[in-house]
Amino acid sequence: MTAQQDQDSHGTRRWVVSRRAALGLLGTGAGAPLLVAVPGTVRAQPRLDRVSFVTNWRAQAEHGGYYQAQAANLYRDARLEVELRSGGPQVNPAQLLLGGRIDMSMGNGLVALNFVRENIPFLCVAAIFQKDMSVLIAHPNTGFDRFEALRGRTILLGAEMRATAWPFLRAKYGLSDDQVRPYTFNLQPFLADRMLVQQGYLGSEPFSIRQHGIDPAVLLLHDAGYENYGTTINIGARTLADRREVIGRFVDATMQGWDQYLKGPAGGFDTAAANRLIKQQNPEMTDDVIAFGTRMMNEAGIVRSGDAATLGIGAMTEARWGGFHAEMAKVGVLPAGLDWRRAFDLSLVNKGIGRA
Repeated sequence: MTAQQDQDSHGTRRWVVSRRAALGLLGTGAGAPLLVAVPGTVRAQPRLDRVSFVTNWRAQAEHGGYYQAQAANLYRDARLEVELRSGGPQVNPAQLLLGGRIDMSMGNGLVALNFVRENIPFLCVAAIFQKDMSVLIAHPNTGFDRFEALRGRTILLGAEMRATAWPFLRAKYGLSDDQVRPYTFNLQPFLADRMLVQQGYLGSEPFSIRQHGIDPAVLLLHDAGYENYGTTINIGARTLADRREVIGRFVDATMQGWDQYLKGPAGGFDTAAANRLIKQQNPEMTDDVIAFGTRMMNEAGIVRSGDAATLGIGAMTEARWGGFHAEMAKVGVLPAGLDWRRAFDLSLVNKGIGRA
């Protein structure tokens, strides 16, 4: 399997799965209980089951729940030793997952549906983001207050978005491929032309644009009806079958981490240690960017909205999966006859953890 990735200005990546794939996913094992000598006693330490997870890019606020679960010992409390690996320019999470070098990887709903299309036994077990954070951005006071306003505007899009969300937008709003120009993840063309529209990521480009004294108009693709799950936990079917109980503990602790991270100090949770881990993993990440990303997730209901409001963080439903597949099939992104139910497993989510 190969994957093409698009990078935003702070390195957020999405994955487009091709038609070439290979299988090989093996779970990692756990060691025997350790005996620790303490003066006057010999006590067995609880066994920690080892699991590994790789994110889709360098550490950032949009990965904060995982780092909170690590920093606040939520994984340890769940008897887990979790290896959190950051993505990056030299890291291909999809290949790590397929090659059995990682237990789980971050993805999105479309990636899981592409697994099914390629007949690869991998699937999604949780969806942290109920709303994809992909956005379209324009200069203020240029009439960009709804998606219908895209007609006639030049739009800068990366290859991944052009192959996924763009066909949906084009069909729904009567747009044309002639409007599209390549997005190179460089803000200069946008800054120089007030009438350009460009893609972005809610916690990234809008922050960078504000540093140039521009308060941009931003539309979330989810609000157009593009209901792709984001920041999913993807895993091999064999690993899930062999280690379901262990993976369930990882999912639960991760949802608790997200609950704490998004509530933050105002909700009684110290997230400073998690943010230190993020900055250690990604020295380019600043406190201001982390704060902005966290605020955007909360204000836009990225994690706590829709089904998650009642079913808890990480929620997924068959109806949502089926509806998204239908929309993508309608515009030719996915085959109409795809067995889309194979893309997910609902057994580890919808437990009410962190619900609003």
